Amino acid sequence: MGDTKNIVLFAVISIAVFFGYNALFISPQKEAMQQQALQQAAEESIAPKERAPSDIADATTTDSQTAAAFEDAGSVTITNPELTGSLSLRGARFDNLLLTNHKVSLEDDAANVRLLTPYGDDKAYFVRFGWSASHQNGVAVPDASSAWTADNETLAPGQPVTLAWDNGDGVRFLMKVALDEHFMFTVTQTVINSTDEPLQLAPYALISRHGEPKTDGLYILHEGPLGVFNGTLEEKTYSDLTDDGNFDTASTGGWMGITDKYWMTTLIPDQEAELSRSRMLKTGQGYRVDYVQNWQTVAAGASLETTNQFYAGAKIVATIDKYEAQYGISLFDRTIDWGYFYWLTRPIFKGLHWLFGVTGNYGIAILLMTVILKLILFPLANKSYRSMSHMKDAQPKIKALQERYKDDKQKLQQEMMALYQKEKINPMAGCLPMIPQIFIFFALYKTLYVTIEMRHQPFFGWITDLSAADHLTPVNLFGLIPWDPPAMIAIGVLPILMGITMWLQQKLNPQTSMDPTQQKIMSLLPIFFTFIMARFSAGLVLYWTWNNLLSIAQQSFIMKREHARREAAGKAGK
Repeated sequence: MGDTKNIVLFAVISIAVFFGYNALFISPQKEAMQQQALQQAAEESIAPKERAPSDIADATTTDSQTAAAFEDAGSVTITNPELTGSLSLRGARFDNLLLTNHKVSLEDDAANVRLLTPYGDDKAYFVRFGWSASHQNGVAVPDASSAWTADNETLAPGQPVTLAWDNGDGVRFLMKVALDEHFMFTVTQTVINSTDEPLQLAPYALISRHGEPKTDGLYILHEGPLGVFNGTLEEKTYSDLTDDGNFDTASTGGWMGITDKYWMTTLIPDQEAELSRSRMLKTGQGYRVDYVQNWQTVAAGASLETTNQFYAGAKIVATIDKYEAQYGISLFDRTIDWGYFYWLTRPIFKGLHWLFGVTGNYGIAILLMTVILKLILFPLANKSYRSMSHMKDAQPKIKALQERYKDDKQKLQQEMMALYQKEKINPMAGCLPMIPQIFIFFALYKTLYVTIEMRHQPFFGWITDLSAADHLTPVNLFGLIPWDPPAMIAIGVLPILMGITMWLQQKLNPQTSMDPTQQKIMSLLPIFFTFIMARFSAGLVLYWTWNNLLSIAQQSFIMKREHARREAAGKAGK
C-alpha cells in the first residue's frame, strides 16, 4: 500500500507543480519577455526588402513604405450579421474589421472586438491579394500603393464588389470579393491581357500583422502563425520565428493564418492549387503569413481567373466545421487548439454544447456533463471505493503488523500482501479512477479555455463569465471594501468551496498507513490547490467542486455499505 500511496502522491503533486509553476512563474516571465521584444521591435528600423531565391518576384515580402501607400483612396463598406468594417481601395487592403457580436468585456459600454487594423497604425493588421510578375515580362502589377476603383460602395452577403486596376499598358486586373453571412470572404482574381504578348503571373495572398500581440502566456494554447501544408499541421509561435527563423515550404492547397485565443485570420487557397511557396515569417514590422501560386500563363488577348478565400472572425466551432466540410479544407478544425487529447476534447465539447442547447446555461451543462462522466466511470470508482473501504476496516490489523515487524521490512511486505489477499484489498484500486480523471480534467480544461462558446457565458449569481476566474473574494468582504487585492491572495468563493470539498474527500480516505511526512504534505494539498485554481476559469473550478461533491457522496455511500456488509458477514461467521 505504501507504494500505491507514493504513486498517488507523486501524481497529485506533479499536477500541482505543473499548474503552480505555470501560473506563478512561466506566465509573468513570458509576459516580461514579450514586452521586451515589443520595445526592441519599436526601436529597430524597418528591415530592407528581401528577395526570393526563385525567379518569382517576391512581392509578398513587404509592403511599400512610400507616402502613396498611406494616402486615402476611398473604401468599400463591409457589413454582414457578424462583421462590420471597410476595405481600403489603396492597395485593395482588408484592413478594418470589427466583430459586431463580440465585445472586449462584459461592461455595458464595451467596444466591439477589433480584428483587422488599418495600414499605417503601429498595430496594423491586414489582408492583401495580388500578383507577382515574371522579371522577363516587365509588366506592371498592382502593389500596396495602387489605387483601385470599385463598382459598389458596400460589400454584403449577396452583394459582391468588383475592384479594378489598369496598368496603362494593356493589362487589366479585377478582384471580385464576396462575403457570406459569417466570416468567409471569397476573392476571385482576374487578369485580362489585351497585349500581343503572353504574360506569366503568379497570384499571391498575405496576412501582415505589425508588432507582437500580447498572448495569454500559457504553453497549453497556441497563439500566432499556423497552417496546414501538404496535410501536416505546423504551428509557430512568435518567439519560434524570432529565434529559429522563417518557415518556408511548397504545398498543395491547405491553409495558413494567424490565430489568437478566440479570433483568427486565415488564408485558404484553392485546395487543388499548387503553391510554389508558403511561408510564416518575421518581418521588420512584425509577422506575416503568405503564399504564392505557381506561374500561370495568360495568353495574348486572353484572361486568367483564380479563386481563393480567407476567413476573418471568431473561432466558432460549428462555423469552422461547416466550412471544412463545405469547401473540403484539410484539418481546418485544427485552427482551434484542441490539444493532444483531441479524441477526448472534441466529444466533451460536443456533449457540453448539446447540453447547453437543452438547458440554455453552460454552467448547468457542466454539472450535467460531470454527472454523465461519473456514471461512465462508476464501475471503476465503485471498485476503488470498495477496496478503500476494506482498507479502512483493515487499518487496525495493518497497524499491528507495522508494529510487529517494524524492524523487518521484507517480512512486513510479505505479511501485508498476505493480509491484502485475505481482506480482498487491491493496493492499486485507489489509483485506477485517477487515470481517466486526469485525462478528463485536461480535456475539459482545454474545452473551457479555448472555445469561444464558453466566453462571457454566465452561470448564476456572481459568476457572470465561466471562462474567467471567480472574482468574488472574501479578502475585500465580497466587494464591500473598495479595494482590488493582489491576484495572489484574491481567492474567489468557488475556489474556496473547491478546497473545502477536497479536504472533506481526504477525510474519507484511509491515511494511517502513510508516514507523517506524507500525511503533512497531503493535508496541505487542498490549500495549495485552492490558490492555484483561483486563477483558473470558473467553469473548470465548478466542475472540480461538483465532481468532488459527487465523489464524496458516492464514496460515503459505498464505504458505509461495504462496512455494514462486512460487519454483518462477521457476525454471521461467529
